Amino acid sequence: MNRIEALLSGQKQGFLASCMLAFLWIASKPYGAAMALRNWAYDRRWLKVHRVDVPVISIGNLTVGGTGKTPAVMWIAKWFRAQDVRVSIISRGYKAGEDGTNDEAKEMESRLPDVPHLQNPNRVAAAHVACDELETQLILLDDGFQHRRLDRDLNIVLIDATSPFGYGQLLPRGLLREPIRSLNRVDVVMVTRTDQVEPQRLADIRTQVQRYSPKAAWVEAVHRPLQLRNSLGELRDVSWLQNRRFFAFCGLGNPQGFLETIRHLGGEIVESYLFPDHHAFSAYEVQMLQESCQRIPNLDGAICTGKDLAKLEVPSLGLTPLWSLDVELQVRQGLEPLEDRLKALLPS
Repeated sequence: MNRIEALLSGQKQGFLASCMLAFLWIASKPYGAAMALRNWAYDRRWLKVHRVDVPVISIGNLTVGGTGKTPAVMWIAKWFRAQDVRVSIISRGYKAGEDGTNDEAKEMESRLPDVPHLQNPNRVAAAHVACDELETQLILLDDGFQHRRLDRDLNIVLIDATSPFGYGQLLPRGLLREPIRSLNRVDVVMVTRTDQVEPQRLADIRTQVQRYSPKAAWVEAVHRPLQLRNSLGELRDVSWLQNRRFFAFCGLGNPQGFLETIRHLGGEIVESYLFPDHHAFSAYEVQMLQESCQRIPNLDGAICTGKDLAKLEVPSLGLTPLWSLDVELQVRQGLEPLEDRLKALLPS
């Protein structure tokens, strides 16, 4: 747990921590008022909502931080491609590089080569490009729950079972992008990392969700380790991790889940560096990672996420081989109601 999470969760105690929490609580009030006014205006169509000629599925979060949205987007894209539906993914392009793409787009390109990914802050314009120029039959709106300018046919919200409701407070006092009652707009609630919590924890989350969205489909999912991959496209089975020593690093909203997966697969993490989500590595940081690997004896490799590898694009850190741990979404409960909602959007 980092210092910010320790503060927001109440783990950090003392007079200074109390003062900081009070300040953040006050700051969350105008944010909450602005979000409530914005949603109220969209609900009444006072703010314009744009419709395109193909179905739109939004996959988003209620909180900031990593809920495993990228594996969910890829799972849904693969499902529709298996039905021969031409799919395009549209996202804002948060922290895009000079080439106009970010780490998520690069990772998806390597793993979904037949699915176009358009990144544009104006997602309505991107949707029209997808329909008019790419002959798209269905659009996946990545991180679209708060983006209400583009109308959608299905709203899917992901909730991380290990940190479901952002400490129950709006930004910046907590991690909620909008109040929990906004779940009343949701058609599918997909809870991720369900294998990392007790069954009672899942039951409590479901009870709270159903207070606001009783008709939403309930889906439980895990992130299944898929393979190890390097920048040259070489693959290894995850069993190779067993009884080997690694230097691990990542730029994720929920880095602990990544580290626990490596340990669960039998890999020993000798040392780790955790960077902010969507982190862009500087030349100095790459050198720092190389030096860290060099000074650790008997190291079998360095390991990161697919998003990190897409930014670094190197097969090694110095003399240390660099691998990404690719994961895929696996639905453990609620597959049938989820597929029923997806089938309803198949082109006739």
